[in-house]
Amino acid sequence: MIHHIDLAVADLERSCEFYARALAPLDLFLVERHKHPDGHEVVGFGVLPDPVFWIRSGRHAIKHLHVAFLASSRPAVDSFYRAALEAGGVGNGEPGLRPQYAELYYAAFVLDPDGNNIEAVCRQPAK
Repeated sequence: MIHHIDLAVADLERSCEFYARALAPLDLFLVERHKHPDGHEVVGFGVLPDPVFWIRSGRHAIKHLHVAFLASSRPAVDSFYRAALEAGGVGNGEPGLRPQYAELYYAAFVLDPDGNNIEAVCRQPAK
């Protein structure tokens, strides 16, 4: 099981605003922010005491990462997509079923400010 994901971003403030808005429909909120002794800043999203998604200032270790967040419902996927677009993300796959991945795989994809493919996915039936 994965405890957390951490990625470097080109503009911490821009990415912080993007993720704060895009992840809110998935009940992931900005819960921690601090500076490391080497000078880079980190921002954690999720729930304390263990934020699950971190962004940091600094050089990109990986370009065009794909991160998928679990959504509690299909409407949460829809809300994620709208919020991410309103926050400046670029659509990379509108909300909808993706039967090529799995039965009931309902997802949406958005490119973040650094071009990473950010997904919200729900595998529950429509209510």
